[in-house]
Amino acid sequence: MNNHSETWSNQNWKKFQKNLFRLQKRIYKAMQNGDTRKVKSLQRLVLKSHAARTLAVRQVSQLNSGKKTCGVDGQKSLNFKQRLNLAQKLKEANHWEHEELREVKIPKKNGKIRTLKIPTIADRAWQCLVKYALEPAHEATFHARSYGFRPGRGAQDAQKYVFDNLKSQAKGKSKRVIELDIEKCFDRISHKAIMTKVIAPQQIKTGLWRCLKAGVSPEFPEQGTPQGGVVSPLLANIALNGIEDIHPSVRYADDMIFFLKPKDNAEKILEKVQQFLAKRGMNISTEKTKITRATAGFDFLGWHFKVQGNGKFRCTPSEENYEKLRKKVKAIVNNSALATTAKAKKLDPIIRGWRNYHRYCKMDGSRFSLWLLSYTTFKKFLKDKNKGKNEAKKLINQAFPTVNYSENKFVMVKGTKSPYDGDLLYWSKRNSSLYDGHTAKALKRQGYKCGHCGYYLENNQKVELHHIDGNHDNWKPNNLLAVHESCHDYIHMGIHAKSLRLSRSRDAVKVARPVLKERCEG
Repeated sequence: MNNHSETWSNQNWKKFQKNLFRLQKRIYKAMQNGDTRKVKSLQRLVLKSHAARTLAVRQVSQLNSGKKTCGVDGQKSLNFKQRLNLAQKLKEANHWEHEELREVKIPKKNGKIRTLKIPTIADRAWQCLVKYALEPAHEATFHARSYGFRPGRGAQDAQKYVFDNLKSQAKGKSKRVIELDIEKCFDRISHKAIMTKVIAPQQIKTGLWRCLKAGVSPEFPEQGTPQGGVVSPLLANIALNGIEDIHPSVRYADDMIFFLKPKDNAEKILEKVQQFLAKRGMNISTEKTKITRATAGFDFLGWHFKVQGNGKFRCTPSEENYEKLRKKVKAIVNNSALATTAKAKKLDPIIRGWRNYHRYCKMDGSRFSLWLLSYTTFKKFLKDKNKGKNEAKKLINQAFPTVNYSENKFVMVKGTKSPYDGDLLYWSKRNSSLYDGHTAKALKRQGYKCGHCGYYLENNQKVELHHIDGNHDNWKPNNLLAVHESCHDYIHMGIHAKSLRLSRSRDAVKVARPVLKERCEG
């Protein structure tokens, strides 16, 4: 086991990433030049690449948020030997047989049930490998106003685009919006429509066809892409690409807003949208699709957008989004099984994440500034007899970390730029802007590169702070290193291995001492 762990952790990850990125960049450039024959040839190379196969296994078994989720085989995680074996097994990627999917029922807010269909870890690794080959080709064709589930783009880009279309200079006060809802989007996408639009050699298409068929509903055998698969969001983007051309709009996956000027005919636009969707096996949800005046306000991606009577644009967290946060905080604070210190530790990433997501909104007032929520939590912390007032204040500061706000100041991604265009510094700086405090300062000091591997920041990897001396109370700048999440894991694996070797050598000395003593005396 120790040999396998060393073999895995000693892989040249930096070289692997460079090799894969070099291939992906070539795919992107070939697609831009319209050379689909070269694109397919390079995609075959990705499937054969040892670097791509090993990185795919690492992505699904170590880095993805759902890495501990099991498929029908019941396997929740892979040890080092299994990871190496899976990377070897992916050599058969051209003839991959997809297993069945495990169904997980999730209740929706309207009382209905949403079904997640989870592939096995091995199938997720295959999907990740295929995504490495498909994504750069389609990134060259995707619309500039599509922001969901794409590298280098996010919800804040869509938020900024809404602001640009509804601010006073754009005469937002006179505009309406169509809040488009696609009925059961992921469950209704036509398999044939996806296959005709996928840019890939036949081996990949055959594998994707099997992947889609593994998750079909008996009611709709020719439709649906399984929610829970690694490649599913990309396939949905492929199917919906081009809907943005119908009318000025912004799309985040299957959530979409159309902007209407006073003379625009909403019915004609919706008719064109329905025709577009029908060709792909989908329909507009007449129940949820709404036409709203910008002055009345509307919700989109967890925000509430509204143009005020004076023409000024306002964006705040939506009521529903705030209520979700409040319930999460309440559940942790009222959990009698948790110590007060543990509660503060659990609240920290939740509050930081929420504040970071909404950092370009208007966040004053006792509600969205979370003053009321933090004060209620503070009163609860004070009831802990082991904590005085000063200690309770320190824990509140830990539980509710501050994040700087700058209303509508987000810098939107440039046009049709993609991380596969090779402009590493641009993308690394952009990814660094997602972080604040000590992490942001460390990244700037390091020239926007990982402090461990020296590689620019990838879009799909989180950045973490490493305390060089191991003391997590030492926040001096020279003790902090901003590193990739995976690099952080390997740093600590190395530290653990070193301490293990030291302890073994000490044990060996302890065993040897009495033997040597006996020999000397003899």
